[in-house]
Amino acid sequence: MRARLLVVLVALALTVVAAFAIPLFGSTAAQRTQQLVIARNADVDRFVVLAQQAVDAADPTALAVDAARYSSLYGEAVVVVDARGVPLVETGGMTAAEPVVRSLVEAALRNQPAKGPEQLSPWSADPVHFARPVGTGTRVAGVVVLRASVTTAAADVAARWAAIVAGAVLVAAVFVLLAVLLARWMVRPLHELETGVQAVTEGHRAQVPERAGPRELRSLATSFNRMSDAVVEASEQQRRLVADASHQLRNPMAALRLRVDSLAAQVDGDGQRAYRATVAEVERLESLLDGLLALALAESAATRLAAGESGEEPCDLPAVLAERVDAWRPSAEDAGVGLAASEGHDEPVPVRCEESELAQVLDVLLDNAVHYAGRGATITTGYETGETTATLFVSDDGPGLSKEDRERATERFWRAGGDGAPRGTGLGLAIASQHVLARGGKLELREAKPHGLEVRVELPLAAGERS
Repeated sequence: MRARLLVVLVALALTVVAAFAIPLFGSTAAQRTQQLVIARNADVDRFVVLAQQAVDAADPTALAVDAARYSSLYGEAVVVVDARGVPLVETGGMTAAEPVVRSLVEAALRNQPAKGPEQLSPWSADPVHFARPVGTGTRVAGVVVLRASVTTAAADVAARWAAIVAGAVLVAAVFVLLAVLLARWMVRPLHELETGVQAVTEGHRAQVPERAGPRELRSLATSFNRMSDAVVEASEQQRRLVADASHQLRNPMAALRLRVDSLAAQVDGDGQRAYRATVAEVERLESLLDGLLALALAESAATRLAAGESGEEPCDLPAVLAERVDAWRPSAEDAGVGLAASEGHDEPVPVRCEESELAQVLDVLLDNAVHYAGRGATITTGYETGETTATLFVSDDGPGLSKEDRERATERFWRAGGDGAPRGTGLGLAIASQHVLARGGKLELREAKPHGLEVRVELPLAAGERS
């Protein structure tokens, strides 16, 4: 937006400068041309008077001396002829026989007005001719022709145009500077608002300056800050509600579990089925509370990281991956699932994620793969490194998920198979995704080839590992 606004303002400024400069070019050139015409007409009038005296006295000597002195002093030629076209004076290298001079003499003898010179410009070079008949009325006694040089006048026009260009450039520079300052004054609050909107979208508190930019933007900034406070406060209250509820329910749930366990010896054969179902539901509630508490902690950690309250504690991705694969291998064998780790590099790959968080993310991915890939399936793990990120993947050749299910898999409480699915809380991938997003990464579910599911986790490399 700033670039477009600058283009419009600069174009407008240059148009205004050009609108003033172009007429000035014409007016200065016309003024200098008029000065040349007035000065040379005065000289021609003087030679007309001298020529009339010479014709009346039948002696052109004084006229010839004055014309020669004029040509020597100013470098401009003068030709004077009588009524029959016979030259009386020829100075400065111009003769009456030249076509231009002859045509001017013939027109002046017929009392035809001479055409004025064209407007001068810096590149004008051709001399200008002035012709005037000698005598009054119908009694034309001769003609005076003067050839004037335009070199000095053209140089004056060039100097004046150069001054106009310099002034126009200076004014244009001032206008451009004002346009830049105006664009910055108007657009900077919008950039601040854009940054604030992105922060609020991610669930963080954002405050933008309320005294920058036009009045409308200042009012908008004030409203935005109030909205940001309200949104973040509501989000924080939601996180606290989840954390407090899950934490406060742990003690009653533990007491309930003790009471249920104490009834095991007192339940007869007819009640064993109901008892086992009750124990299963208690275990499911315990798992759900643990998941809610873990999700609340992950969201709280994301908020602290976004606010810069804690520094980075990188961990070695290959080491954590190898350790979690070894930990899940017995469970995979019990489920009849093969668990293979692809060969990686020998050197460490530090990523911007705490070891406990990365281990929790891997536990979620491996747990889902082990329990949902199906007996006889194979799970493959590994990682790849790029210029600024490292990507670990967990894939299986099980039934996989549809495109619609992959898009919803990271939603809270969503479980494959619908709400009636027999196991899981639907919080695992949501917790893993929250941890990854908090570290500036990305969790993505893809279709494995030829069938199955692949989960890819992209994490930024630690500062020392970026190339």
